[in-house]
Amino acid sequence: MTRSVYVTGIDRGDGRQVVELGVMELLTRQVDRVGVFRPLVHDGPDRLFDLLRSRYRLSQDPASVYGIDYHEASALQAEKGTDELVSRIVDRFHRVAREYEVVLVLGTDFAATQLPDELALNARLANEFGASVIPVVGGRKQTAESVRAETRNAHRAYEVLGCDVLAMVVNRCAPEDRAVIAERLEARCPVPCYVLPDDPALSAPTVAQITQALGGTVLLGDDAGLARDALDFVFGGAMLPNFLNALTPGCLVVTPGDRADLVVGSLAAHSAGTPPIAGVLLTLDERPGEEVLTLAARLAPGTPVVSVAGGSFPTAGELFALEGKLNAATPRKAETALGLFERHVDTADLLARMSVARSSRVTPMMFEHELLEQARAGRRRVVLPEGSEDRVLRAADVLLRRDVCDLTLLGDLDVIRKRAADLGIDLAETQLIDPQTSELRGAFAEKYAKLRSHKGVSVELAYDVVADVNYFGTMMVHEGLADGMVSGSVHSTAATIRPAFEIIKTKPNASIVSSVFFMCLADQVLVYGDCAVVPDPNAKELADIAIQAAGTAAQFGVDPRLAMLSYSTGTSGSGADVDKVREATALVRELRPDLRIEGPIQYDAAVEPSVAATKMPESEVAGRATVLIFPDLNTGNNTYKAVQRSAGAVAVGPVLQGLRKPVNDLSRGALVQDIVNTVAITAIQAQGRSE
Repeated sequence: MTRSVYVTGIDRGDGRQVVELGVMELLTRQVDRVGVFRPLVHDGPDRLFDLLRSRYRLSQDPASVYGIDYHEASALQAEKGTDELVSRIVDRFHRVAREYEVVLVLGTDFAATQLPDELALNARLANEFGASVIPVVGGRKQTAESVRAETRNAHRAYEVLGCDVLAMVVNRCAPEDRAVIAERLEARCPVPCYVLPDDPALSAPTVAQITQALGGTVLLGDDAGLARDALDFVFGGAMLPNFLNALTPGCLVVTPGDRADLVVGSLAAHSAGTPPIAGVLLTLDERPGEEVLTLAARLAPGTPVVSVAGGSFPTAGELFALEGKLNAATPRKAETALGLFERHVDTADLLARMSVARSSRVTPMMFEHELLEQARAGRRRVVLPEGSEDRVLRAADVLLRRDVCDLTLLGDLDVIRKRAADLGIDLAETQLIDPQTSELRGAFAEKYAKLRSHKGVSVELAYDVVADVNYFGTMMVHEGLADGMVSGSVHSTAATIRPAFEIIKTKPNASIVSSVFFMCLADQVLVYGDCAVVPDPNAKELADIAIQAAGTAAQFGVDPRLAMLSYSTGTSGSGADVDKVREATALVRELRPDLRIEGPIQYDAAVEPSVAATKMPESEVAGRATVLIFPDLNTGNNTYKAVQRSAGAVAVGPVLQGLRKPVNDLSRGALVQDIVNTVAITAIQAQGRSE
């Protein structure tokens, strides 16, 4: 029977979309096919489903998501009774349930629906669906005691109506009350109670949402600027010096359009980072001249300047009534919401209570989810030398919002802060260091000179060397000031890993540094090595690559079954290339008799059971290999790229192995998600080292 989880509430304004998104994240970590069902729906777009469909790549037909609209439901209930309404919704639910392993049900929203006793209707639907229930209670503007009482009453109400209550969630409580509410509920509620504090960034509208709601015209700004959250509103009327003192980080400046001094002054303050603002909203349909707009665009590229027709007072009334919404156009809010959920919910316990069996398939999304969860479980610090690069800053934003690890960014501090401000990224929780001016530079120079004294490196020369961001970052890892390093989005592979070869060096049990890629296919994750570092390994080096790759695979949840690849299988071929693979296989068996390994073996015999049944019927690896070791870099690099492009696989890597401490290289074409994944991998490698 399909497992279903029903997220519901007791009233409006509980912000339960955070919980619905968080539960969807948990379910997609476990199974490949998750369906969504909303029993009752309003006219117009469904922002949350659009977000779920975009973020989790859902193939579900949107028409199948909905049971019945509220107007039809109200009329049907009045004419034929609740039983007929429930029967029709249940029928439509089962059409979805038949197609999916798990269904997430999004309960009704209590929004002037004209349905009597909406809580009881949700409870009955959950029971008819065979779904477990997670009720959400809104805590905004309530005392700790009233939230506690309301939560207990909600639990009792759903329990009395026969529901299987998995857990209770309190959302949007005052941050200062969170701990006491959680403590009181833990003592008095028979199911787990998770308490989420109110986060202003979630309820803050973006500049794009404000523009749409007020019918504004964008005069300046790019998509990144329009995606910024307006955390505060500052209304311009004072003279410039007093006005600048009133600016707050992330504020939207609201000023009449003829106040060019305030427009230019606020954008200049943003450019200087004192403080970064969300944008400027011009009222009265007044617009500055072209010369002012040209200056504004140069002062703060990308920062939105929007014009609206209304005056400041009516505009203020509309602004204060707006609330930010989770939707497909606000991916950063989704990251914030998931970070909030994962910080305050025991996700492992909740997932266990859902009793959702893990799918035998491992999809790319499931693998990426697992990386973030594993990294978060043992928090580490990762240094990113390319601190002013846009992709690195965007990746840092995701990592911070999801609470994955601690970060250090290297580079010119003014440049980093200005670029972060332009992108609307808050680096308050990030360590920023300029190697050129850091007090660590002198100590690093002395230590590097000592490490490289056999090469004639003096302290004076070392002082210049360690000012390079990659050398500085590597020294931080060497000295334990960071647990790992990720670079390469704008630097070459050599520039990224040469410092690691010189300073960190190889593990005692590794003869070389090599690499693997995690190849995320549609239904499994394979490990390919070496596809990035060692051009033509000899038999001993090939054996080392295989042993290191087995360890890397196991660390990331891939059961290692090694295939030593060649152009022939078993004893069918001969020649220097085949003999090298045969010798390497024998060395691995001698050094690590516990590993399951086959070689030499052709790729098709390694991964396809039907071919393996013909060529190596007795092998425990053939047809089921998970770690594929290529005989040389030419073969490995071309194969991983061919599979990536032709089979649509997600290639995560290269992941370096064999170093004493983790340093990883990025492709210069790396996407933001690639950087996020590589940082998470680096943090996990650091966990393994400490263990």
